[in-house]
Formats: sequence, C-alpha cells, structure tokens
Amino acid sequence: MRADARDNRLRILTAAEEVFGASPAASTEDVAKLAGVGIATVFRHFPTKVELLEAVYTLRLERLRDRAAELAVAADPGEAFFEFFGQVVAEAGSKLAIAEALTAAGSVAGEDARRAGAGLRQAFGELLDRAQQSGAVRVDAALPEVYALLIGASRGATATALEPEVRNRMLALVYDGLRPGRSS
Repeated sequence: MRADARDNRLRILTAAEEVFGASPAASTEDVAKLAGVGIATVFRHFPTKVELLEAVYTLRLERLRDRAAELAVAADPGEAFFEFFGQVVAEAGSKLAIAEALTAAGSVAGEDARRAGAGLRQAFGELLDRAQQSGAVRVDAALPEVYALLIGASRGATATALEPEVRNRMLALVYDGLRPGRSS
C-alpha cells in the first residue's frame, strides 16, 4: 500500500472510531467528512459500512490488547492491573457504541475482531496473574469472574452514564472486593 493510501486508511479509521463511538447511527459520509477524504476513498478502503465498523472494532480491541501487554511488564503489577481495569471502564462507552453500530448493521464481530478479543482476554489474564503474584489481587479471583466484573462494570457505567467521580467510587468498591483479605 502506498504511503498516501496508508495515511488515508489511518485517517478513515481514526475518524470512524470517533464518529461511530459518539453515535452508532452515524454515516460513512460523516466519517469521510471528519477524515477529510471523499466518500469514494472511504469505500475504496472499506467497501461496506460493516467492513469499516468491523475494522474499527478490531482496532479498538487490538489497542486495548496492546495496552494490557504493555502494562504486563510494569514495575508495579497491582497498579498496572487496576489502571487497565479503570481505563477499560472509562472508555467503554465508545467501544460499546461501535459494537452497537456493528450489530445494527446486521453483523457480528468477524474473525479479526474475535482474534483481537481473545488476545485482549489473554493479556488481561496476564495482568491479573502478575497482580495476584504481587499480592495486590486476591488469588481466589479467577479470570472468568474478574473478566465478567470488567465487562459488567464497563456496561453498567455506560448504561447509567456515570459521571467520572461516581464511576471512580464504583471502581473503588470493585477494587476493594478484588484485594486480598476479603472472604469468598
């Protein structure tokens, strides 16, 4: 791919993430306008809205996966775990809007998105393992339930449009339950 085509693709994906993250009902024309390209350029890269949405959703999952992997080598595993948990919850609204737009377009996540999602779950599991080994997270909290807490907190914060200070208090309660010294 030529450099200008690569740049256009990146601008389109960045614009689509912003546009669809703000409104699942947004159009590809809105994306083209924000990206500063013609609609034909958008469709040259992504022949259908569904393909564009799938690419944006996959990109979002890959970024989260990469951030989790980056934090997995942090000096303070507990801080890294809780930082990532909070980041996911804070950014959930736009990610869920993109997923909603994909569903409304009549599609489910494609193979690339499923692969990125599996990678995200694995990277989150590594963060959890390191946090547990450091003593920051209770050892009886297994990945399935902690991942469910992450998803539930993300959806709950989004569905109720929690203000940041309320979201942070909610997260403090979740974190208290994840720290050692709590009974099961």
